[in-house]
Amino acid sequence: MSSSAIVPLRPPVGLVGYGAFGRLIARHLAPHVAVRAHDPGVPAAAFGPDAVAAELREVARCPVVILATPVSALAEAVAALAPHLRPGTLVVDVGSVKTIPAGILREGLPAHVEILATHPLFGPQSAAAGIRGLKIAVCPVRGRRGLRAAAFLRRVLGLDVILTTPEAHDREMAAVQGLTHLIAKVLVEMEPLPTRMTTRSFDLIMQAVGMVRHDAPEVFRAIERDNPFAADVRGRFFALAARLDADLSGAADRADAPIPPRLASRRVL
Repeated sequence: MSSSAIVPLRPPVGLVGYGAFGRLIARHLAPHVAVRAHDPGVPAAAFGPDAVAAELREVARCPVVILATPVSALAEAVAALAPHLRPGTLVVDVGSVKTIPAGILREGLPAHVEILATHPLFGPQSAAAGIRGLKIAVCPVRGRRGLRAAAFLRRVLGLDVILTTPEAHDREMAAVQGLTHLIAKVLVEMEPLPTRMTTRSFDLIMQAVGMVRHDAPEVFRAIERDNPFAADVRGRFFALAARLDADLSGAADRADAPIPPRLASRRVL
């Protein structure tokens, strides 16, 4: 083959939303596909080199379209995108919760569009050293192209793909993410905390806090409010914490109680 032979063009992938996670997606997809991204809130000059700024209609013409928008903005993005999608297009979301987004995608997208709900179980902080070996939850919602996409995620990007359903995902994430972000939020509010005389366990807790402390407020709201199972887990956590507090308060009251006279003589000073 001569050096002048035509090299096949990379297939285009559309991306709606170019915030911190949208940029992470573009960075890891750019070596394999041509990313065309749309985000009215981002200047065109800010897209390169991993993605090219594109109008929504152009993004919708791509065979795969990824929605990297907050859950609160998903319905609006779906409504704007739906009229321009071609038959057979695979639409993928990457939100932190899955039951509500899967419903929005089913109801808002035309029947000729395939749907894959995903949740990369990492973010810009935890993926700073790369994404190979990290986990991603994959929920096929409509059509079979989602399984091909899952194979790409596993074989090409090296992700640990977990096939599940939106409901099963949200049940587990209510504890996994709901408690992590809740505890991190409380500890951040308690700062400044000790940094010199610390234990290894405390350092690990603060390391976990550091991985989520810069998440956008919409992420915290989605995890705690848009997951239909999060309130129950949160309620159980607070109830157990309140019981523990009551037990400790009772122990303190008993420790402060006067020593009976007949035992006072036995007290070791």
